[in-house]
Amino acid sequence: MRSQDCNFHHVPVLFEECMEGLSIKKDGIYVDCTAGGGGHSSGIVERLGDNGKLISLDKDDEALAACEKRREQLGAENKWVLVKTDFSKIGEVLEELNIEKVDGVLADLGVSSHQIDTDERGFSYMKEGPLDMRMNRQQELSAEVVVNTYSEADLTRIFREYGEERYAGRIASVITEKRTESPIKTTTELAEIIRSAMPRAARKEDQHPARRCFQAIRIEVNNELGSVEKLLDTVPALLNAHGRFAVISFHSLEDRLVKEAFRKLENPCTCPREFPVCVCGKKPMGRQIHSKPIVASKKEAMENKRSGCAKLRVFERNEEVWHRQ
Repeated sequence: MRSQDCNFHHVPVLFEECMEGLSIKKDGIYVDCTAGGGGHSSGIVERLGDNGKLISLDKDDEALAACEKRREQLGAENKWVLVKTDFSKIGEVLEELNIEKVDGVLADLGVSSHQIDTDERGFSYMKEGPLDMRMNRQQELSAEVVVNTYSEADLTRIFREYGEERYAGRIASVITEKRTESPIKTTTELAEIIRSAMPRAARKEDQHPARRCFQAIRIEVNNELGSVEKLLDTVPALLNAHGRFAVISFHSLEDRLVKEAFRKLENPCTCPREFPVCVCGKKPMGRQIHSKPIVASKKEAMENKRSGCAKLRVFERNEEVWHRQ
């Protein structure tokens, strides 16, 4: 599919919950770190007044083309800025735009419906396609490179760490053996190799046998966890007083990073528990809006199966810290 076709379909997850979580001000400045098809971005723009501004980031050309089309339809060219970049570079983007602070940041960490459903993107283990999985199609590292050139030890590591795959070693061993016969080229070929390497009982699980390994390869190809860590480290300092940071995660590795980052922002004290008072001098930067993550309603989970594992966490910046710095 060519970018100019703009036929980019993506159903925004937890849409109303995100809009509420961001607490959008008409004259505020917001960043959508993962523009996708523009679903969340459009919602933010529609809630902004003439003096508001939205900056949408994405490294997928097709996603940006879809957003450009939506921007034109809404007549929002003056308040909706599109930037091709990885969201970990949000600080550099705002600096280039001469924006010091923003009122809200949204990051939907999931792979878009369009990317999964487009065979040639190679994200799906259910459809025949090339081993690609690149969100930025100009980068060199692809799933094919990972599968056919990584050592058995490295494959085992990413399957175990990024996919939490119990049979990581067995699967990596079979992959390295199979690729000596001929390079592994397609998604369905890889999925079958993974399935064949697993014990018979494991093949009967509710989820597809290749799901965890495909997730692991995708994370490796796109450096997803590294980008998330940098984003979580960068955004809080970019928020205005009462500015909000909303993050949607889709698997335990991402959610763990978000949960821990927000916990430290809320309670950064490193003093031993037995100390009667804090002496480290570290003060909270803000608070989490909800004690537990927001999940999809039963209705949304039925209508959009990909929302079933989504978790939304929202952090709000302190006014006190803003004045003190």
